[in-house]
Amino acid sequence: MPRVLRITAIVLAVLIGAIALGAAWNWQQVKRLHAVVTLFDPERIVHNFSHMDELFASVPVLRGDGPSTPLPPGRDLVLPEGWEDWLEERSVTSVVVLHDGTLVHESYELGTGENDLRISWSVAKSFLSLLFGVVLEQGRIDSLDDPVTKYAPELEGSAYDGATIRNVLQMSTGVVFDEDYMDFWSDINRMGRVLALGRSMDGFAASLDETDMEPGSEWRYVSIDTHVLGMVLRGATRRSIPDLMSEYIIQPLGVEREPYYVTDGEGVAFVLGGLNMMTRDYARMGQMVLRDGRVEGEQVVPEAWIRESTTASASTAPGALRYGYQWWMPADAEGGELLARGVYGQYVYIDPASDVVIATTGADRDFRKDGAFDQSLGMFRQVADQLSEAP
Repeated sequence: MPRVLRITAIVLAVLIGAIALGAAWNWQQVKRLHAVVTLFDPERIVHNFSHMDELFASVPVLRGDGPSTPLPPGRDLVLPEGWEDWLEERSVTSVVVLHDGTLVHESYELGTGENDLRISWSVAKSFLSLLFGVVLEQGRIDSLDDPVTKYAPELEGSAYDGATIRNVLQMSTGVVFDEDYMDFWSDINRMGRVLALGRSMDGFAASLDETDMEPGSEWRYVSIDTHVLGMVLRGATRRSIPDLMSEYIIQPLGVEREPYYVTDGEGVAFVLGGLNMMTRDYARMGQMVLRDGRVEGEQVVPEAWIRESTTASASTAPGALRYGYQWWMPADAEGGELLARGVYGQYVYIDPASDVVIATTGADRDFRKDGAFDQSLGMFRQVADQLSEAP
């Protein structure tokens, strides 16, 4: 073959390869964007919530080779009145109930199973709070009153410039962020498209430039605040969140199956809602918090941090749900009752007074309707009351 023809053939082959790679990359983008648009569709939502790694980039959170923490069987829970109605109306997909550290109830609904790794949504925020307490005790962060830009300088000039770590933990940053899942153009849905298109969550956070109140003046739920906490942790440690979470929380917790995080296009974990785990492992997390940060007697998370982070310290409105450092407390809570809580019906309910932990997952498209949260909280309290009164 003449030299000119050989060169032409090589150039064509390179161009064809580049076009093929570009088409494959674009197809991945289209596929993930379609996943975002259809993620909550009635016929897809249950399956999607157990298969997020098929829809988005993801990274494992290594569990190590140690044994899982035992959940010994206890006496069977007598199901409270209204249980079946609650399961149906709130589209519950799994329930695990622990009492005195024993497993008293476990059930899976709507075609899900015990080995499913279910998306946590904002329950992941409470996991990050636990990790924050460990890193803080290690001295890698000097003070909760440090500005976030000390550890995440890329946020200088953004809406977060001037906010402290404590402001962000309490979601009192004053950053304007539309959390409406039902509005295609809301900030929360724009953020979802950042994930789908393989873009940068750090860049998205740094692009926010609007505030409407002074940091620390008022509580307002802003999901991207938790990503900023992740930026602070990464800046302080020079390590990824999956690595930190694996070493300091997941491995000591003794989970059964290896969890994973959904990630952005740069491999950065979606820490504000992208953690996927078995329901029993969500319950193990709740049990650790119930035991003041201990797992089988070993202190995993500092006890002082458990108490501080789960104290209602944010400036929430009177009579509303109260908030600590990425943890919720019912307005009328007594005896240390608290919750990790995620959209569409994900909960880890902890009641120290009755020694009860309840982990649930769901696919509740009506989770924001009046009475939806109260119905779930009421069921959790019925269970706790029954178990605490049983001989």
